[in-house]
Amino acid sequence: MGYKKLFPNRSLRIKLIQLFNFIPDVTMVRLQYLIKTGRILNLKHPKRFTEKLQYYKLFYRDQLMKQCTDKYDVRDYVAKKNYSSILNECYGVYDKIEDIDFEILPKSFVLKDTLGGGGNSVIIVTDKTKMDYNRIYRQMSSWLNEPVNKKNPGREWVYDGMKHRIIIEKYIESDFEKGGLIDYKFFCSYGEIKFLYVIADRQLGGKAGLGIYNIDFEKFAVNRADELPLERNILKPGNYQDLIKVATDLSEPFPEARIDLYNENGKITFGEITFFDGSGYMTFEPDEYDETFGDMFIFKESEYWIKGSCNKKS
Repeated sequence: MGYKKLFPNRSLRIKLIQLFNFIPDVTMVRLQYLIKTGRILNLKHPKRFTEKLQYYKLFYRDQLMKQCTDKYDVRDYVAKKNYSSILNECYGVYDKIEDIDFEILPKSFVLKDTLGGGGNSVIIVTDKTKMDYNRIYRQMSSWLNEPVNKKNPGREWVYDGMKHRIIIEKYIESDFEKGGLIDYKFFCSYGEIKFLYVIADRQLGGKAGLGIYNIDFEKFAVNRADELPLERNILKPGNYQDLIKVATDLSEPFPEARIDLYNENGKITFGEITFFDGSGYMTFEPDEYDETFGDMFIFKESEYWIKGSCNKKS
């Protein structure tokens, strides 16, 4: 529909969307789905993956998902699943920028908004002696100044009432010539992996190559229309079964969850858990894969479905 060309600045797009916070969630989601995909959203009998993500977003309420959305609080969930060993080293979590002592931080580190999404709330510092503190301060301030009662632009309820904080983590060194820090994003349902994204060749401040694979690590003949296709040939990791086990165990409670893992030099590091990839507004080329992936997710009846919703969707 070209809305990004009309409003290329992401911050401006979000501000415009938030002018319509008074619109009910279902209505707003229907409108956004039409604008971003060019299709009418079918919530009565969702078949497409993107439709099921909207249904899931609107009608499923497991409070554990809120914990797992926060990039600091999710660490407790991962630890309780007996995966403390894959948590990246954390240098601290902060409510105020003034509490951060940059002097004691290592030369390189990563700053994140604990409620950030889509890679838009991450600052990578490879050499703190050269960092633009004023720019970084402004960016972190924009994260922390987000009102708690503000609606998420994609109407993702997991962010409702959540407080933005800053988490500082270890910077993971990687070899750009070999694809940089490769990200394995497993899409799972009740502890069963359905497919995964493999992301490599990420440019600082830019996009990366994205490929879509089945659980046997065979590449699908499909691309995300809003992402650069992965050109590099990525080999199946030697510890691929270990990656699968982690993603399986962490996703077990959820009808749909994306488990993000890094695997640098055979060491698995937890990234994050996401429940509504792309807020459910992505498009695929060819389009038929939206239904192919949708067929993989069958939602079971559960106490967490909002009363009055259809509860079970196939």
